[in-house]
Amino acid sequence: MVHLAPLSEKVAIMTSGGDAAGMNPAVKSAADYARKLGMQPYLVKWGLRGLIEGWIEPATDEFLSDLIHRGGTALGSSRSKRFFEYEFRKQAFENLQSLGIGKLVIIGGDGSFGALNQFYADFKVPFAGIPATIDNDISGTDYCLGVDTALNMIRSSVDSIRDTASSFSRAFVIETMGRDCGYLAMISALATDADVCLVPEIEYDLDSIGARLKEKRAEGKKYLLGIVAEGTGMGEALTRWMGDALGMDSRLTVLGHVQRGGSPTVYDRIMAFKFAVTAIDNLQAGEPNKVVTFKDGAFGMTSINEIADTKHQSDPGLVNLCRGLSR
Repeated sequence: MVHLAPLSEKVAIMTSGGDAAGMNPAVKSAADYARKLGMQPYLVKWGLRGLIEGWIEPATDEFLSDLIHRGGTALGSSRSKRFFEYEFRKQAFENLQSLGIGKLVIIGGDGSFGALNQFYADFKVPFAGIPATIDNDISGTDYCLGVDTALNMIRSSVDSIRDTASSFSRAFVIETMGRDCGYLAMISALATDADVCLVPEIEYDLDSIGARLKEKRAEGKKYLLGIVAEGTGMGEALTRWMGDALGMDSRLTVLGHVQRGGSPTVYDRIMAFKFAVTAIDNLQAGEPNKVVTFKDGAFGMTSINEIADTKHQSDPGLVNLCRGLSR
């Protein structure tokens, strides 16, 4: 059931933490849907810092109409250490009070959710979180906004590297982002038919990998591709090893922040809409301090405490599919 709000009810929407494609479509969808329910949507510029500084303004069609196709976050983001001091949280609360804003939607990662959870404990301002991080490492949800776009950026880069690798019979190692989570590397390795995949979730055996790759070379494989998650710290080491052990000209490509950019894919745009609608609906239903999660094909709400207390675990099925690339 859709709960219509009094016209005076106001909700502020913000992005926080690392940028991810899908944030902009989520901002637009949340503002449009809130307005449809009779709420007045506001936008917070520059994340937690914007709450402290009072950089909060009504959502306008002029601003929202240019968001759906844009990567990153047009609202801006920041990691504000000041927000973890009570006096600055109080200042943020007073800024919201002065505008009559009583609800928040935050699009970001678990650190951002934790910050607003403390904000709720202090001042009882309810919030709904929308997970957005290319690392896909928030517990309780199978998907975070930005992941599909990042994977497509990686796929495009690896396909381009394959062209030059095959032209010169080289070995290339491609390092992906993901902090301590190997999701991007594992999916990318499978999708690009990589020969090696090193991630924090899987123990690797270089002797076994070497024997397997030498056999591939003996059977006529002209080039080799390795995908390495940044959390392993093995990018340079694997590149040197492939050169020494296999006698090949080996190169390392660190994709870096190119993975964060790019116009959101269709999947990220649609998921942004669904995450946003679920967030606004649950705020209206009186369920504060929760994060929208997507699990086994269904959307739900999970308490921030449950997310914080549960260590993220990569999909065992995905891990098993990649074991053969680590030995």
